[in-house]
Amino acid sequence: MRQRTRTETVMVSIRERIASGHVASGERLPSIRRLATQYGFSPSTIAEAYERLVAEGLLSARPGSGYFAQGKARMEVPATPRRACEIDPFWVSRQALEADPAVMQPGCGWLPPDWMPQDALRQALRVMSRSDATALSGYGPTKGSPELRVHLSRRWADEQFHISPDQILLTGSGTQAVDLVCRSLLRPGDTVLVDDPCYFNFMALLEVHKLKVIGVPCLADGPDLTVFDELLRKETPRLYITNSGLQNPVGSSLSPLKAHRLLGLAQACDLTIIEDDIFADLAPRPFASLAPLDGLERVVRVGSFSKTLSASLRCGYVAAQPSLIDTIADLQIATGFAGISPVTAGVVLHVLKGGSYRRHLEKLHRRLAKARKDVVGRLDALGIRPLVTPTGGFTLWCSMPQECDVTVLARLALEEGMLLAPGAVFSISGKADGLMRFNVAAMTDPLIMEHFIDLLRRVQSRHEPEVRAGDGGGNSA
Repeated sequence: MRQRTRTETVMVSIRERIASGHVASGERLPSIRRLATQYGFSPSTIAEAYERLVAEGLLSARPGSGYFAQGKARMEVPATPRRACEIDPFWVSRQALEADPAVMQPGCGWLPPDWMPQDALRQALRVMSRSDATALSGYGPTKGSPELRVHLSRRWADEQFHISPDQILLTGSGTQAVDLVCRSLLRPGDTVLVDDPCYFNFMALLEVHKLKVIGVPCLADGPDLTVFDELLRKETPRLYITNSGLQNPVGSSLSPLKAHRLLGLAQACDLTIIEDDIFADLAPRPFASLAPLDGLERVVRVGSFSKTLSASLRCGYVAAQPSLIDTIADLQIATGFAGISPVTAGVVLHVLKGGSYRRHLEKLHRRLAKARKDVVGRLDALGIRPLVTPTGGFTLWCSMPQECDVTVLARLALEEGMLLAPGAVFSISGKADGLMRFNVAAMTDPLIMEHFIDLLRRVQSRHEPEVRAGDGGGNSA
C-alpha cells in the first residue's frame, strides 16, 4: 500500500477529529503555524492540507480569521463516476502523457518535436549552464523572473495591452495558472461557464474543485451570446473560461463585435473571465483579445509557451489586477513555496529575446498553413469535414461520416497503437459524439494518415448493410 504523504496525514487527522465531534461545526481550526509546530511539518504542508479540505467543502477559509469546520466528514469518499475511458478527460490525458514514443498521436494537443525550435532551445540551455550559482541552485523570486515579466509586458504593449510587469506572475504551466486563479476566486459549489466544446482538461480541473460546470455553445465567432446571457441571469456564474483566439478544439476566433458585447454582459453581472492565451503566437494575424479591451478589470489572462517552444519547460503566466496577483503569489508560496525555476525562466527568456523565435514563428505559420490545406483535402475525400476553417493553429474540429461510430474508432485505434481525440471528451453537454479533433502536424505523417484511413474503413465496413440475394437492383417477378 502506498505510504501517505505528510499533507494526506494532516488531512486524515482533521477529517477524523471533525467526524468524531472533537471539532464542532463552525469551530476555528488551529493556525497554520501552530499546527505545523504540533505535527513537526512545514507551514506549507499544513496550508496545502487546509486548502484541499476547503476544496472538499469540509472547511471554510475566512480571510484574516483562519479556517473553520463546516460539518462532519465522511470517513469514505465515494468514487467519482467515470465515463467510458475513451471519452474520460483524466484517462485520455494519462494515455497521451504515458504513451510509448512509437504510439501514433494524431489527436494530441501539441506539435511534434521536429516542429519546435530545437537549436534555439539547446543554445539557451548552454547559456544557462554557464549562469551563476544562484540561478542554477537557488529559488526564484515570488512572481518569477523580473526580466521575463518585463519582456512579456513589452511584447503585449505591441497589441496595445499596457500593463506593469508587477501585474504578471510566472507559474509552472498554463494549467497551474488556471488552477491558482480558481483557488483564489472560487469555492466548492460555485458555477463556472466554459465553452462547449472546450479543452478537456478544463473540465477535469474544475471537477477537482467540485464546481458546477455549464457549457456555452461555441460558434465560429465565439460563444453563443444569447445562451450566455440566459445563463448569466439564471445561474449567476462566478467565472467564465475561454480561448479568444484559435479556440481549442474548434479553432474559431472571437470577433471584435462579440468581444465588446461579451465584456458588457460580464460587467453587468460581475463575472470574471479567464482568457487562455496559449495559442496566440500560432495565429498569423491578431485576433480580438479580451484582456487589452478590458484592461484586466475583470479579465485574467493566462497562458504558457508549451505550444510554440517546449512543453517540457513548464513555464506559464497569469496577468491580472495587482490584488489578485498578490493573492495568487501567496497561494503559490503556500502550495509550492516558489514559482518556476530560474533556469526555466532563463531559457524561455533567451529564446524569446532572440531573433530565432520570430523566424521560428514565421516558418511555423507557413508550415501549418500548408499542413491544414493538405490535411483538409485528404480528410474531405473521406467524408470528414471541419466545422470551422481556422486561420492558424494546428487543430481541426471535424464532423465524421454518419456511418462511423467515433467511440468504436477511438477504441480500435488504441488497440493498434494510435491515440485519437473523440469529440465527446471535449463536450460538457455530450453533443459532440459525431466529431473528432485532428492535429494537422501529426496527420502530415504518411504512416499516421494511412493507418487512420485503414482504421476508418474497417469501422465503416461494420455498419454497411448486408446485400440480400435478389437485391441486385432488378425488378422481382
